[in-house]
Amino acid sequence: MNIALFVEGHTERAVPAFLERWLDPRLSHPAGVKPVRFQGSGDYLKSFAQRAKKDLDSGGLIAVIGLLDLYGAPLSLPPSLTVDAKYTWAKAELERRVGDRRFRQHFAVHETEAWLLSNPEIFPAAIRDRLKSASYRPESVDFQQPPAKLLHQLYSAAGNDYKKVTDGFRLFGKLTPDLAYEKCPHLKMLLDDMLSLAKAFGY
Repeated sequence: MNIALFVEGHTERAVPAFLERWLDPRLSHPAGVKPVRFQGSGDYLKSFAQRAKKDLDSGGLIAVIGLLDLYGAPLSLPPSLTVDAKYTWAKAELERRVGDRRFRQHFAVHETEAWLLSNPEIFPAAIRDRLKSASYRPESVDFQQPPAKLLHQLYSAAGNDYKKVTDGFRLFGKLTPDLAYEKCPHLKMLLDDMLSLAKAFGY
């Protein structure tokens, strides 16, 4: 049995192991988070529903969890809504397209890099102090300056480049899941949902 995690690309390759590090100590045995990669958010939105139905019908899965960055997702989000309302609207809409309670859609607000911002100590010294003001509410790093863009600017100011795949993978390996869980309410929703689904299957 596995939980299939639908992600929009290779930049999220460190996310399944990060989620497992939070889940596994809370389960009687590991559920296993298996990534399923799409070619960007456009490809995800075009084909996720058909793929989720097929994978769930094939058996052997606890659930399918969809994960998209709220920033950059080509969704027709009503512009006047708050972030929480946009999240709720988009989650309900994508879950409606699948129509199976074993499929749950979640969003990183505003990108998965927000989770990294929850712990400035994992970053090089030149970046660390500049991030401390964002670390208390990392999901508030918003659509105007999303987390990855902020990191690119900070790394550039320090004379380096932030490489989303290689640096992100290394930083997620250092990140303490419990700390990110405490500081990122939408990540907390994702992890609580995964835990509830796994326990319902006796894990």
